[in-house]
Amino acid sequence: MTISLQFADWVALFTHFVSLSLLAVGGAITVAPDIHRYLVEEQQWLTNAQFSASIALAQGAPGPNVMFIALMGWNVGLNAAGGIGAGTSAIGSALWGVFVTMFGILLPSATLTFVATQWAHKNRELRAIKAFKAGMAPNVMALLIATGWLLTGQHDNPSQEWPLWAVTAVTTLVVWRTQTHLLILLAIGALLGGAGFI
Repeated sequence: MTISLQFADWVALFTHFVSLSLLAVGGAITVAPDIHRYLVEEQQWLTNAQFSASIALAQGAPGPNVMFIALMGWNVGLNAAGGIGAGTSAIGSALWGVFVTMFGILLPSATLTFVATQWAHKNRELRAIKAFKAGMAPNVMALLIATGWLLTGQHDNPSQEWPLWAVTAVTTLVVWRTQTHLLILLAIGALLGGAGFI
């Protein structure tokens, strides 16, 4: 995929991630539906496959889950340079995409978190602080459900992919009802995928 990005497009990408940073209450993964809307549907800077692969790679790799933002920036930069075959200019463009997206997603939320946490810690007995903490849990859950719905809906014919839906349902129940480590569930999913069941 090859796209053309001007300076104004890079600024728009940065400002979009800045605005998402302040909405990512449960982590960056909770804003994945809006990132999909912006990068895949509206701007068409990424394909569905690149979007899903970025999330899958970042979630499977060790480290913070925000790394999928870096992979999306990398892919936007590669697409803007004409792909990996463009040589060192493609690598430079991809690294620029990583910088733009990661700086955009991290700067506002890190600054706000630092300031707000200090204030909330000093005032932790206030009724408003307790109510805010209690009210955030349903919001985070709704954002995570929206992300899961988006990722499971990326398939051409869901009615023929019932094994994927079954694995999703079973995994949801196991996570909800047991203390099974997520890496074990990822390994089981990888084995089922490698064996051709899903």
